[in-house]
Amino acid sequence: MKKSELVQKLAKRFPHLYQRDVELLVNTVLGEISTALVEGRRVELRGFGAFSIREREARKARNPKTGREVQIGQRQAIYFRTGKELRERINTNRPSPKK
Repeated sequence: MKKSELVQKLAKRFPHLYQRDVELLVNTVLGEISTALVEGRRVELRGFGAFSIREREARKARNPKTGREVQIGQRQAIYFRTGKELRERINTNRPSPKK
C-alpha cells in the first residue's frame, strides 16, 4: 500500500474530515516516527510493532556486476519487529500454501 492509498482509505473511513487534513495527519505521524529514529530513539506502536536503529559493522561485499570485492563502511539500519497482535493476525489469516 502506498501512502496515497492510505490517505484515501482513511478519508473514506472518516468522511467528516477533508482529504487534505487526513494527508496532513498521515504526514505528521510518519514525520514524527522519522524524527525519533534520526534522534536514535525507539518507536513502539503497541499491537503493531517497534522501529529501532541498529549499528551495522563494516564488511566486505562483492559487486554482482563485476565480481570485484568492495568495502562497505559501518552504518546504521532501521530494524522493525512486529508486535504480537499483528504477528497473530497475519498468521491466522494467511491462506494455505498451494501445492
